[in-house]
Amino acid sequence: MRTMEIPNAMRRKINIAALCVLVLATTAVAQELPVAKPETIGLSSERLERIATAVQHNIDDKRIAGAVTLVIRRGHVAWLKAQGMLDREAAKPMRPDAIFRICSMTKPITSVAAMMLYEEGAFLLDDPVSKYLPEFKNPKVLVKPASGKPYSIPATKEITIRDLFRHTSGLTYHWDPDLGPMYKDGNVAHGLLQYDGTIGDSVKQLASIPLLFNPGDRWEYSLGVDVLGRLVEVVSGKPLDEFFRTRIFQPLGMKDTYFYPPDDKLDRLAAAYTYYADRGLNRFPDTPITEGSMVYSADYPYHSPKKLFAGGAGLVSTAADYARFCQMMLDGGKIGNSRLLSRKSVELMSHDQLGKISPNQGFGLGFGIDGVKSPLSELGSPGQFNWGGFFYTAFSIDPKEQMIVVFMAQLHPMGDLSLDRQVHALAYQAITD
Repeated sequence: MRTMEIPNAMRRKINIAALCVLVLATTAVAQELPVAKPETIGLSSERLERIATAVQHNIDDKRIAGAVTLVIRRGHVAWLKAQGMLDREAAKPMRPDAIFRICSMTKPITSVAAMMLYEEGAFLLDDPVSKYLPEFKNPKVLVKPASGKPYSIPATKEITIRDLFRHTSGLTYHWDPDLGPMYKDGNVAHGLLQYDGTIGDSVKQLASIPLLFNPGDRWEYSLGVDVLGRLVEVVSGKPLDEFFRTRIFQPLGMKDTYFYPPDDKLDRLAAAYTYYADRGLNRFPDTPITEGSMVYSADYPYHSPKKLFAGGAGLVSTAADYARFCQMMLDGGKIGNSRLLSRKSVELMSHDQLGKISPNQGFGLGFGIDGVKSPLSELGSPGQFNWGGFFYTAFSIDPKEQMIVVFMAQLHPMGDLSLDRQVHALAYQAITD
């Protein structure tokens, strides 16, 4: 398709208008989050600029269309920068308040929601989930013999709520070669594709399919947090979107985080892109991408029945909104006068829950934990907790350095790109105290 040429005079008008939007958006974000000169909180302004250089290099090389990066230390924003394009084809510059598909960064929010109910005495972590979701009673495990058809046998134990938090339930995702086809054929949702049903509908289907292994035996990234989201609905008596909005988003001032953003904010939703080595960077196609049994789209936040509230993948958000959630965790469960969790719950969530189950993987209740089972692979602090999202977003929370790093782009597949980890390292090399 030929790209429309924009006359120079019109381009100048577009650039001026875009600059005004960027200035207004940056001012709005700054008003919501305390801002400090980097040097006053132990960071170097000059060294933080290396983040911009790295991001711009990847934009110039056409590896990403654009990104927003944010660094907070000691409760103050030291760095917030939007670079590149929100929508390359429409010539719309990236803006600080751009909205991104955060996918699996939904999981920590769902985990916090569940922990809030745990604090209210609604359940214990080692309760079987079947106590609240009876469809999970008497689970079975898939067996693949050397010859002949696969079959299932009764599991040795039931899935606990703790298993859902820490991905030891025996559930998996659609990309698994054994169970993925069963999930697809069974109409199980993963949150990144249109789905004409609710999370309750999907979870019931999921419960009828065998597990990959006996609960508690090993770590396997999974749909367990989607089940946890359904548990929140059943225990609270509220749809997951309503629980999030009233119990988490409103108290934290997260004004731009939704399962399905309203029409008047869709112009801030960043376009999604794909990267293949032989084809380069291209806008995500209008039709879903199929990779084995995993089928995913980019238009699910606005072209869908909007009935699915996927606790494992469904949210969109901004860098500033998600930073407020991170700051709540860093501050021991509160932000300002709003307390969502006790300090002890945050400690439990941010400490490894796997033990010997996974000798190398550190994972708490909803968060990955770095440097607790093996040396850090890059700059950071042992015990920092974090996660990322399918469309190339990431965050980290460091209690030792009182630091938060948020990276937001929109890309999948992403090839061998490691910009998210580079941004994290560049934030840490800026520490001066």
